[in-house]
Parts: sequence; C-alpha cells; structure tokens
Amino acid sequence: MNEDKNPIQVADRIFLVIETLASIGPCGLMELSNELHLNKTTVHRILNSLLYMGYVKQDPSTSKYRLGFKLLDIANQILAKIDIVNIAKPFLHELAQKTGETVHLVELDTINAVYIDKVESSQNSVRMVSKVGKSIPLYCSGVGKALLSEMTDNDITRVWNQSEINPVTIYTITDFQKFMECVKEIRTTGYALDNEENEIGVRCIAAALKDFTGMTRYAFSLSAPVNRMSDTRITKLNSDILLTKHSILQALNS
Repeated sequence: MNEDKNPIQVADRIFLVIETLASIGPCGLMELSNELHLNKTTVHRILNSLLYMGYVKQDPSTSKYRLGFKLLDIANQILAKIDIVNIAKPFLHELAQKTGETVHLVELDTINAVYIDKVESSQNSVRMVSKVGKSIPLYCSGVGKALLSEMTDNDITRVWNQSEINPVTIYTITDFQKFMECVKEIRTTGYALDNEENEIGVRCIAAALKDFTGMTRYAFSLSAPVNRMSDTRITKLNSDILLTKHSILQALNS
C-alpha cells in the first residue's frame, strides 16, 4: 500500500472540500467542482453530507456553499483543553531557578489579571505574598501593563475608565497620560516593569503572551524585593524574560 495515499478516498475528498471552502470562501457547486477537478455529482454528494451534519451552510438566495460555525466550535473546544499552565511550567521553573526569584503566570480577566500559577525558587528564603487565584488590577501591575500594551489605545482607555484608579502605593501611576507614556515604552522594549506600584518593596519585570488565536490572554512576571532588583539587574534580566517568552510561544505553537 502507498503510505502517501489516504486509504479512505472519500475522507480525502470530504476534507478537500472543507479546506477549499475555508480557502476561497462561499462558492457555487460548479465553481467548487472546477476548483477541485472533481465530478459535479461527487462534489454535490459530499456537500449534501456536510450540510446534513452542519459543517456546511447554503445561502438560499445565491445557492452558494460556505463553511458553518461547527468547525469553529470544534476548534475552540480543542484550544480550551490545551493547558497553558502545563505548557509554560517548565520554562517558568527554569527562569525561577536561573534567577533565584519568584515567577508568576496570570490570565486576563476584563480589567484584572488573575494568578494562575506561581513558581518560587528554592534559592531564596524571601517569599512573595501572592496566591494562585488572586486578582490584581491591570493598571498597577507589571503583568497588567504588559497585557495592556498589546491592546489598542482605545481598549486601554476603556479598561482605564472602567477601573477604580487608586494609588495602591505612593509609586502607583494614576495619571493616564503618564501611564500611556509607560505603555509606549513597553511596546518598544517588549517587557513591562512594576516599580513598587502594587506592593512596596517589590519590583517586577513582565511580558505578555498571545494564545493560539493571536489574542493576548496571558502574561508572566519575575518578582523580587527591591534590594535584589536594581536597574542594573533589570537590564540583565530583560533578556531572560524575552527568551522565556519566545520559548513559551514556540511551545504553544508547536
């Protein structure tokens, strides 16, 4: 048997129809038959089967066929079952061990970020007070600013207006124009900083992560007491952050 040939020819043709409709969009029976170089009767039989199962829809006014949303629903179910925590964990663990500092992973939740994982290094006795499941505002955290920097200016404005902007610490940025200047810098460097804006005595460096759909839903950060997070050290750590981001994104898309 030729291993390069689909042993079930009808399955091969069914998916060829689906892939072609996805590529060229709505089209008529004759157009699809010509595109596939298949007999019109064969293509019509396949389309009727796909119509029956809900994978294809037909426009009654034009008689053209298009893909239905059932495939999108299946794709979303697949994506929902891919565990970002398990995928990112080895890279976050490596970052924590390399730097000797605490690493967090968060997920976007409207105007907040929620901790979904935390990796503490065994090299330091100081422990962060953060807990998995805790929610923090976007505007005053490194992970939050990293997430916001991936949004449009209009979306950032919307989040800002919906948030209760309070000076969580004396370093919290509460002026919108100053905040947008910070966002502009993040977009240039690829990472965000939390300069004791959410907790006195703690500085963070963070980066955002896109999911399979291209949406930015996650971010991770490296946090440490200010005495271990000088500007000089942050300059050295930013390459570790960006490398970890690249590694996680590669794993997510492999």
